[in-house]
Amino acid sequence: MTTVIKAPGESAAERSAGSVGPGGGKPRSDGMVLNVFSHGFLAVWAILIVLPLVWLALGSFKTDSQIGASALSWPAHWHFDAFGRAWDKGIGGYFGHTLIVLAFSVPLTMLLGSMAAYVLARYPFPGNRIIYYFFVSGAMFPVFLALVPLFFMVKRLDMLNTYQGLILVYVAYSMPFTVFFMHSFFRTLPTAVHEAAVIDGASDTRIFFQVMLPMAKPGLISVGIFNVLGQWNQYILPSVLMQPQSGSDPERYMLTQGLIQLQYQMGYETDLPVLFAGVTIAMIPMLVVYLSFQRQIQAGLTSATLK
Repeated sequence: MTTVIKAPGESAAERSAGSVGPGGGKPRSDGMVLNVFSHGFLAVWAILIVLPLVWLALGSFKTDSQIGASALSWPAHWHFDAFGRAWDKGIGGYFGHTLIVLAFSVPLTMLLGSMAAYVLARYPFPGNRIIYYFFVSGAMFPVFLALVPLFFMVKRLDMLNTYQGLILVYVAYSMPFTVFFMHSFFRTLPTAVHEAAVIDGASDTRIFFQVMLPMAKPGLISVGIFNVLGQWNQYILPSVLMQPQSGSDPERYMLTQGLIQLQYQMGYETDLPVLFAGVTIAMIPMLVVYLSFQRQIQAGLTSATLK
């Protein structure tokens, strides 16, 4: 039981006015003000993000006159034909090209990045830190500075406007962040499990694929989602590397390139609902992926600090 010593002439109101928060810190009112401010800032940020998305989605169901009359009004009549027209204008092909590239680039990025991060995190050897900082510096290197040499390098390999050329570039582009993220995650995994597997006679390859990689699943999911989002929304690299090289060379535009092409076409044809529908089609898969795995992303980002 705690005994409260009351000073002579001190009232209960005076004692409560001078009270402080837990641990002798600042009064709780300051924490409440900070909490209200942070929640208000997040609410404003959410509105700034959600409103453009709602505007795009609603515009897909309107006509040109309705889009010009009011930006955020509900459609007078819900027209779904804009999605079909957008698909026929080439969005379907651009969508398929992007899926083909990501189906190979993301798994390769995760596999190679995880292997490199695991070796750098768990096996000390001469030059370990130099190689690690080399990867980290790649994450800070602007891609704009490498466009010209990258173009000539891919051209010399005869891989311009090819899926395999863009896949290799995507893997190289995403490796620095993947290695940096997974390196920190592998360092937090318990060494006792690794030592037990070594005592049981497991090889390094088996330890990685059957022991350590399953334990790193939260980190893999998090960095995998980031790679999917980054490669799906990439525009600069496809614009440089995925251009037809001759009249017989087919167009293999990615989705971001296709949306720019659609913007030019619809600007001349004054069919804005098709443009809005195309952007909505490109946006929906990423929203579904993020909303479906948001808890796994949060778990992957926080598990390293909680171990």
